[in-house]
Amino acid sequence: MTPTGATAAPVLTPARRALGVGLAVASGVAVAAQSRVNGELGVRLQDGIAAALVSFGVGLLVLAVLVPALPGGRRGLRMLRRALTEGTLRPWQCLGGLCGALLVATQGLTVGVLGVAVFTVAVVAGQSASSLVVDRFGIGPGGAQPVTGARLAGAVLTVLAVLLAVGDRLTDPAALALAALPLLAGLAVAWQQAVNGRVGIAAGSVLTATLVNFAVGTVGLLVVFLVDLALRGRPGGAFPAEPWLYVGGPIGIVFIAIAAAVVRFTGVLLLGLATISGQVLGAVAMDVVFPTAASQPGPRTLLGTALTLVAVLIAALGSRR
Repeated sequence: MTPTGATAAPVLTPARRALGVGLAVASGVAVAAQSRVNGELGVRLQDGIAAALVSFGVGLLVLAVLVPALPGGRRGLRMLRRALTEGTLRPWQCLGGLCGALLVATQGLTVGVLGVAVFTVAVVAGQSASSLVVDRFGIGPGGAQPVTGARLAGAVLTVLAVLLAVGDRLTDPAALALAALPLLAGLAVAWQQAVNGRVGIAAGSVLTATLVNFAVGTVGLLVVFLVDLALRGRPGGAFPAEPWLYVGGPIGIVFIAIAAAVVRFTGVLLLGLATISGQVLGAVAMDVVFPTAASQPGPRTLLGTALTLVAVLIAALGSRR
């Protein structure tokens, strides 16, 4: 049986799968850049939750203008309302933005301390495990996919490759404890990608699904921020003047839109592993071009990065139907 609101799984042709994997890798590179931007914004504001709220708020503002201005966006909003009214899409399937909010919040809270690469390995571990479960139970629009040996091997090899890439930076006990937050965020990301894909199909519009994601995530972050404000007071930092520190939201739009569009062709696991490859590539590039005190990539990092690409290939071969 498939979850309520399930649609027939599309035919997974090699061309569609290859295109989906390529786009997912590109979106992963964007996520690494977003991690650096939101992490730095969190440091400047001295409040990771405030940084996440700013990031989501900017993204929501862009989408609130863009989606109603496009015919496809307006049609998508009407189709989304109809799907919710008729029950082909359940309200809980529109809550993927809460998982995205958790990921962005952990970027602002931890990247400044952990570095992009260590943050990434924690997300990878959680995402790889949860992607297998999400695919197994058919939560995503691609339908149920069995846990084959190749798919399991791809997930395990991905975690090992990323551990190899950043293992020399996992010796600090304090950093390992802090890495629990991005680990939890990684567990949530797979579910987010699955339900956002269903919203995109129900609305017939990737941008509409992305708008729902950002609206839900912004509301969730606003509630958390207000509670934090009441308990701890205003953030200690000030809003920075550099415009690039506010592009985390638009980068997130690209990531969420690509994931919602291609998950039906790749499945959640393959989408996640391809995104992870892009994240590792992007994290290494960020740590080389814009180094921080926590980032010093070496030969092991480059070898681990190459192995993540091998892991995606193995998982892709195991995802054929």
